[in-house]
Amino acid sequence: MSGIVVTRDGDAVHVRFDNPAAHNALTSAMWLALRDAARAVADDPSVRVVTFRGTGGKAFISGTDITKFADYAEGAQGVAYEREIDECMGAIDALPCTTIAVVEGWAVGGGLNISSACDFRVATPDARFGSPIGRTIGNCLSAASLARIGGAVGVAVARRMVLLGEIVGAEELRASGFLLKVVERDALDAEVAALCARAAENAPLTTRVTKETLRRMTFDGLPAIEPLIEQVYGSADFRRGVADFLAKTKRVPAWTGE
Repeated sequence: MSGIVVTRDGDAVHVRFDNPAAHNALTSAMWLALRDAARAVADDPSVRVVTFRGTGGKAFISGTDITKFADYAEGAQGVAYEREIDECMGAIDALPCTTIAVVEGWAVGGGLNISSACDFRVATPDARFGSPIGRTIGNCLSAASLARIGGAVGVAVARRMVLLGEIVGAEELRASGFLLKVVERDALDAEVAALCARAAENAPLTTRVTKETLRRMTFDGLPAIEPLIEQVYGSADFRRGVADFLAKTKRVPAWTGE
């Protein structure tokens, strides 16, 4: 019922985002189930590799289900929300085994964040990545999310994604190194299986220590930006953006900066 399906194949665990009617947008229940699944994997030393993939072939994850934002009346609710997302994302960051995002179609919002948390990304040629929150609902990202995405795609591309709302294609991100490989759909399963097999052969302590070192380098010493997050989520612009998005107006809201 959560929309997160977890299967095991030898020393590999496969996590699937299963909400195809909404292009695998993550509900609150899915976020929490993802957190719990990641924690369970982290506690099992026999797992050597984890893959993340969306159901349906049209999207990895199309973002977060924002219907609950319509009930937000104050910025503190946004701070609590970003803390919850940080907790869920932190469980993926802390996985001690190799992680692989398998991306078909859209990976935006939470999809960009989760794919950025993985060690490797393999995508189909039609994969598209972005975080156009400044053109949709007008919220903001936590410091951890910005550090994670910026560290993975590069700060210059992250600026384009968030400040210009650009959606960036697979070939550009392969050239930059964000994507390990771009693979046609009919070859995708075999490519992922080969990558899982190679990752599983690595010394587990080498993998664990390397990942933990990189995690600390990325996240230790991040600034406390809760007052900034509260300002954004408490704004009239945010309420206007959510209302327009849910009304499916398909236009950039008339932001006022208030």
